[in-house]
Amino acid sequence: MLLLTEAKMAAAVSELLTGWCLFGLALLAILIFCWVYVRKYQSRRESEVISTITAIFALAVALISSALLPVDIFLVSYMKNQNGTFKDWADANVSRQIEDTVLYGYYTLYSIILFCVFLWIPFVYFYYEEKEEDDGNTCSQVKTALKYTFGFITICAVLLLIGAFVPLNIPNKKNSTEWEKVKLLFEEFGSSHGLTALSFSISSLTVIGMLAAITYTAYGMSALPLNLIKGTTSAAYERLENTEDIEEVEQHLSRLKSKCRDGRPLSSRDRRALQQLEGRLRTLRRRERHLESIEKSWWTKFCEAIRPLKIVWGVFFIIVALLFTVSLFLSNLDKALHSAGFDSGFIILGTNLTNPLNMLLPVLQTVFPLDYILITTIVMYFIFTSMAGIRNMGIWFFWIRLYKIRRGKTRPQALLFLCMILLLIVLHTSYMIYSLAPQYVMYGSQKYLVQSNKTIGGQPRNVTYVSKDCDADAPEDQCIVTRTYLFLHKFWFFSAVYYFGNWAFIAVFLIGLIVSCCKGKKSVIEGEVDDDDSDMSDDELSAYYH
Repeated sequence: MLLLTEAKMAAAVSELLTGWCLFGLALLAILIFCWVYVRKYQSRRESEVISTITAIFALAVALISSALLPVDIFLVSYMKNQNGTFKDWADANVSRQIEDTVLYGYYTLYSIILFCVFLWIPFVYFYYEEKEEDDGNTCSQVKTALKYTFGFITICAVLLLIGAFVPLNIPNKKNSTEWEKVKLLFEEFGSSHGLTALSFSISSLTVIGMLAAITYTAYGMSALPLNLIKGTTSAAYERLENTEDIEEVEQHLSRLKSKCRDGRPLSSRDRRALQQLEGRLRTLRRRERHLESIEKSWWTKFCEAIRPLKIVWGVFFIIVALLFTVSLFLSNLDKALHSAGFDSGFIILGTNLTNPLNMLLPVLQTVFPLDYILITTIVMYFIFTSMAGIRNMGIWFFWIRLYKIRRGKTRPQALLFLCMILLLIVLHTSYMIYSLAPQYVMYGSQKYLVQSNKTIGGQPRNVTYVSKDCDADAPEDQCIVTRTYLFLHKFWFFSAVYYFGNWAFIAVFLIGLIVSCCKGKKSVIEGEVDDDDSDMSDDELSAYYH
């Protein structure tokens, strides 16, 4: 018996080590991806070491925090057998230690995120801005950057103070059993002021990430697949049209210049027209050089060869986008119909209206590690669609366009903005995944035992136990709620904001889908050549394609 117990313990430790090894490989893959992505978009001419390292680090921290979600779900699921009983090694002490380990991981990563958002990224941004304006004393640049960064530190301090003392005891509604269960979960999570302050600050950032996801991710989910399906116009065809435009502009210039050959000065209207035509001609000639470079590059020939594969990927992405949207709609509809209402943050324990993803994830969890592969795919899909949305739209402050995101030509300040936006969006993905698969995020594949009495002639004969999926009706000591769920839902009013944000996300996706369907093919160099570009930027794009 002792040998059998030791064998089970060894098998459990071996499987846990396998899980952590997979997590380590995921970390390595995240770092490689962040380095490749930042290097792909950063300007070759204006690259700055400190901004590059900051962007890579911030993006990596965001992705690592999202990678902790499947680990959390795996650990709570792995403590129990498929028949609903706890494993031999998973006593109360071991379970609490595992939960605390995950919780400390969240503390560490979320604290680093606060450090990046409110201190490090603003400091690097303002330092680089000051460096561009004044190439003088480094100490002066550091002092100016710290002065502006102090405003962000003040905002962070205010959020932490509000979070530490905000009242959480919301009056209960009569006969609101679901809300009472939510309160019990919150009480189980703890009442530490430091924990509450951190949770409030992260939830505030998650709301900003929700706004960024509504703006960029929802549009990118429609724009990315349809652009892959439609493809881009031919470089040779665009070059031919560009040549015709050059000839037309040169003819206009010749007619204007002919007016002053006899010594007569041009009118103010003609001078403005002359300046506009000369600027237009410079842009067209830059387009000519870029189109010629792209037409001869091996990358263009490779993209033409894999054109059928791009169409397949586009169809796959649009199907996935529709699947996400339908799942999100059904989940929100379930909350609207069966939750305790606004005062509970529209939180619902259990599922009344099931959705495709909430059905698929528990099924995949029976074959390790298919469910984690799907979760990783979902997170990466959000990242890629967010990137597509940001690249197509640029970075805006209300109606003012601040920066453009272009391959090989993105300024360091824009790169920092880009990574901060992606950091906030990835922070919001944990709640998005919960909205898509609430039962899976709360309990994973846990089951618990329910007593079943068989009766013969109205008299109980034998007592049996059957396994049932963990839900809100399960005893507290039989099902372990993930730390992710409890951390996300500590404040009911944030959950209410997320609920309405999901409806806005669905609406923006549908609008973006209509707009993307109505738009024609993209130019092969769309967004790469603009009127305000310098001639030095030509070398950057040429170097990128070669």
